Amino acid sequence: MNCLSMSRMIGTTRRAALRATLMALPGALPRAVASARSIASLAVLSCIAPLALVSPAAQAADKVVFATNWKAQGAHGGFYQAQLDGTYRRYGLEVDIREGGPQVNNRPLLPAGRVDFLMTGNLLQSFDNVRNKVPTVVVAAIFQKDPQVFITHPGQYPTWNDLKKAPTILVSRDSQYSWWQWLKTEGFRDEQLRPYNFNSAPFLADKRMVQQGYAVAEPYSIQKQTGTAPTLYLLADQGWSTYSTTIEARSEMVQKNPELVRRFVEASILGWANYLYGDRKAADAMIRKLNPETTQDELDNTVLKMRELGLVDSGDARTQGIGAINPTKVKDFHDKMVKAGLLKDGEVDLTKVYTTQFVNKGLGVDVIRKLTGAGK
Repeated sequence: MNCLSMSRMIGTTRRAALRATLMALPGALPRAVASARSIASLAVLSCIAPLALVSPAAQAADKVVFATNWKAQGAHGGFYQAQLDGTYRRYGLEVDIREGGPQVNNRPLLPAGRVDFLMTGNLLQSFDNVRNKVPTVVVAAIFQKDPQVFITHPGQYPTWNDLKKAPTILVSRDSQYSWWQWLKTEGFRDEQLRPYNFNSAPFLADKRMVQQGYAVAEPYSIQKQTGTAPTLYLLADQGWSTYSTTIEARSEMVQKNPELVRRFVEASILGWANYLYGDRKAADAMIRKLNPETTQDELDNTVLKMRELGLVDSGDARTQGIGAINPTKVKDFHDKMVKAGLLKDGEVDLTKVYTTQFVNKGLGVDVIRKLTGAGK
């Protein structure tokens, strides 16, 4: 019975109750009126109750803008997964993912309020924000390990320490003022340094040369050209302890609308769990559409490397969930940057750099176990 029919029934029932009252003894009047009112109340509740059961996701979704730091790629796949498999929608969000790129700098848009969340590279940028009183905060660390690697020709440098003897190491200008300064505290020398212009031709021509790279990018292209997989040394495995692919939000949003932040972070975490271990066909198709230079083979390799190197699902993330933030790890990285001369001791308040309010809850761990069959 629909609510229109119910309203008609209410009217009929009330009239019947009143007729009965006229025929009843005087003492029966209150009971008759009460009966009619009870029937009407129950009928109204039966129409209202379904409305109360409507989930937040079924109501108008909150519109959110999330800006990345580069073109669409497999290393951003979890966010596209959450968008396309309906996870953001189930969390009551309508997410607009805006790509970065060589001619696009999305970073200033977050403090300016033109985007709601921002993907950032590593904690050095977040330290710099706090030092310069930019009101942003890290709310999740999707990559537990920074994907920066040193690439060598197979068999040339059997151990990490052997790299300190390499005559030439190609490093980009930006990296020369970040992790290269840390490496100098670990025994590397400026005499080894040569500029890297994101062209692997010099490396391919010299077997003794070492080149920097992004674990899911240059090694793939080098192998495609040579037919042989190069040797990789992940800086994160040697002490470069920053998080990477972090999510930043405005401090004001975290304070005034923590529920919105929670929903975005949690949906993103689940998107990453499903992208790494579930059905990612739709997300990959969207990435290829947005960035036609990317092939499916390249995306497959990216996921393989992310899993193989433990970029996302390793360390604390194994038990506390993707996006985990460990205050001890943040302080360790901070102290290394002070030692390297990139920061002055005491100039960055670490409590303003990040919050663990939205992570470390174990979200998605069961999803990964189910998808991988672990624990059976």
